[in-house]
Amino acid sequence: MEEELRNLIKVWISALISISYCYYISSKISKGVLRLLSLLPIFIIFLLLPLFFSSVHFCVISGFFFTWLANFKLFLFAFDQEPLSPLPSNLTRFFCFACFPIKINKNPSSNRIHNKPMSKWVLAFKLLIFSFLLHVYRNNYDSGLSRFAFLALFTIHVYLEAELILAFVGALMSMLLGCEMEPVFNDPYLATSLQEFWSRRWNLMVPAVLRPAVHIPVQRFCAPLLGLHRAFYAGMLATFIVSGLMHELIYFYVIRKSPTWEVTCFFLLHGVVTCLEIAMKRMRWLPTPHRAVSGLAITLFLLVTAGWLFYPQMLRNDVHKRVISECLLVID
Repeated sequence: MEEELRNLIKVWISALISISYCYYISSKISKGVLRLLSLLPIFIIFLLLPLFFSSVHFCVISGFFFTWLANFKLFLFAFDQEPLSPLPSNLTRFFCFACFPIKINKNPSSNRIHNKPMSKWVLAFKLLIFSFLLHVYRNNYDSGLSRFAFLALFTIHVYLEAELILAFVGALMSMLLGCEMEPVFNDPYLATSLQEFWSRRWNLMVPAVLRPAVHIPVQRFCAPLLGLHRAFYAGMLATFIVSGLMHELIYFYVIRKSPTWEVTCFFLLHGVVTCLEIAMKRMRWLPTPHRAVSGLAITLFLLVTAGWLFYPQMLRNDVHKRVISECLLVID
């Protein structure tokens, strides 16, 4: 563990130096290909940083923060696009917005229904559920639970841990920068469609960077060839494929084995089904089901496809056991 902490310090120092180069040097280069070329060494560094770690949590967090979000944000920065353009007023703000999954709430006083900050009562309830899961893990979960029951519990674990970590990061950045941040999760268990789940409820920082970096460019490129409607679906499929490839990369950081492409197939499948879902809504082939029915259908589809394609590589390499042991180590 001491070696991991030393590596953690080295990684964040490397990230700070890299972002300083982007802020003080790359920002002075005219936007476009030249600035993109100046950022290539940083892309490579951020691609390598997660390899310094051996723990699952540090690999996943560094892979998500640096290899995924920071690299895509810097790619957009090369062409003067948000969130790093216009250039923040100081290095601290540039570093935080580049390396952390945060987004300023531009309408903090508006009375919004969707994507509200997590209340203290909801936070306490989710912490209680997470504590219960850790209690279950302590009592020989692997011999007392069926595979489906364990995957259902582990899915809740993944969601709660991801939301709690990112909520903590958001609160910390909010205090440091003096501005309100938008929540990264928006009650994904209330989704009534795949489109709603992936674009408006689950890990909202991912669509926030993939939409301008992948979806819109692919849609614009394909529009003259396929027409506007088909180009929209092409952009959506490309976004899901890129998301699948990034998950494969994070799996590689954790497992250090060649990809099996199951995770990419998971996201490709969800991309295809989401496109079909949107097409059916536009054509109004079927009446809109009740929210309870559609919500249950989406939950079952997510659980079944995750058990089929998302989790097998993780289970074969005992990643779930490493995740659980690391969680239990922290609270012991």
